[in-house]
Amino acid sequence: MLYQWQFRPYRRHFKQALQTNHGAWAVRDGIILRLTDEAGNVGWGEIAPIPWFGSETIEQALEFCQQLPSELSNDRILSIPDRLPCCQFAFESAWEAIASQFSRPTEWLKQQNTGNQDSSLNTPHSRSLTYSALLPAGEAALHTWRPLWEQGFRTFKWKIGVEAIAIELEILHILTRNLPTTAKLRLDANAGLSTDDAAAWLQQCDTITANPDVPVTIEYIEQPLAIAQFQAMQDLSQHYRTSIALDESVARLDQLKACYDNGWRGIFVIKPAIVGSPFRLRQFCQTCAIDAVFSSALETAIGRQAGLRLAETLGNPDRAMGYGTTHWFDDAATTDFEQLWQTF
Repeated sequence: MLYQWQFRPYRRHFKQALQTNHGAWAVRDGIILRLTDEAGNVGWGEIAPIPWFGSETIEQALEFCQQLPSELSNDRILSIPDRLPCCQFAFESAWEAIASQFSRPTEWLKQQNTGNQDSSLNTPHSRSLTYSALLPAGEAALHTWRPLWEQGFRTFKWKIGVEAIAIELEILHILTRNLPTTAKLRLDANAGLSTDDAAAWLQQCDTITANPDVPVTIEYIEQPLAIAQFQAMQDLSQHYRTSIALDESVARLDQLKACYDNGWRGIFVIKPAIVGSPFRLRQFCQTCAIDAVFSSALETAIGRQAGLRLAETLGNPDRAMGYGTTHWFDDAATTDFEQLWQTF
């Protein structure tokens, strides 16, 4: 089977810059792929790099796309090198999207002699997912959560490690007393805390959890320390009641496997758009029963749909998925992929 394909770079501006420990993020650059098979079936994919998470850069992705021929075989699509995880995800997602248009996708896959007989493509996607809404850093979170609550969000993620710890702990104190009693709160440090500060955050979260006057649930602190401090995060996870989730540490599939092999049995936050091959991710998650939260890489509806397809079958059904991000863009309501293609 041969596929015609095209690509278009895009640039989207955030409504306001997203402040994290990695700095201010004001513009999302990416690439949309359009794959067409010999019967005219179309599959869409999206390359949405986050290089400070360890993915390829947008320049590297563009260079890769530019050197490919206009026709691609199954083998070429399935042999993209691991150094290009976002490209892997995009091309395989587009390829799988075409496969899913057949009544029996696994039989179709067998006919292609690829060896990728992935039964999860046939799994009904009937699970009702809930989403965690991404709040801005700092005091802005104190007034941003309310309209999101009114839209139906019940879990919120707040960026920390951006301002001085004393200021952020005071904001946490106010936020946890203002949120409704059924709300859940996640704190995302983006690998920006020292060991002492991480311990202070965990201790404060434990204190809040133990206070009957503050019934808000603090679900976890996400990636408190740098990737190299894996053992320190393991140790911290065993000394405090508040859970720790890995994010930057498990950005790519090889990292995900390494953390599991090294004993991590806590929460894994997986950004499908940058993790790599969706087929191999399915294999791993179906073999190793992990507590997985699938999360957005601030992609368009194309990458979002591909990520949610994985979340529906592989994510922990008791946790909200991290896809409450559309309010950060003006064009996020656009779900017509042909329209998106024409836009870019």
